[in-house]
Amino acid sequence: MFTLQNSIRLQKHLIGSIIAALFCALFAAVYEAFSFGVYSYFMLFAFVAPLLGCSLPYSILILKNKKIPGTSALRLWNSGIAAITVGSIVQGVIEIYGTTNQLVIIYAIAGAAFCISGFIVWLTGRFG
Repeated sequence: MFTLQNSIRLQKHLIGSIIAALFCALFAAVYEAFSFGVYSYFMLFAFVAPLLGCSLPYSILILKNKKIPGTSALRLWNSGIAAITVGSIVQGVIEIYGTTNQLVIIYAIAGAAFCISGFIVWLTGRFG
């Protein structure tokens, strides 16, 4: 019963990550339609982070019946993927606008830190 509830919880996260990837793809398409022919690869491929960072691992965990991450691990991991996705969108907006900003790297650093923390929490099994 406990494993079934965790699997259902992970399926909800899977559906949410697919919706996030679709939203990012739609947002990029609309944003670039109004950008007068200027495009950014960061904006175009912002959907890849939730797709490969959440949907793929969650699908594998569900299909292989592997150890389901706890709530803390999932929240840390999802926060990391969200930070990476938002950073990609912000970098795309900045490139389309035609300027640069060195502070965008903070999104990647924070995202990597959250993802590594979530993975460590999942491996150690601490914090539920």
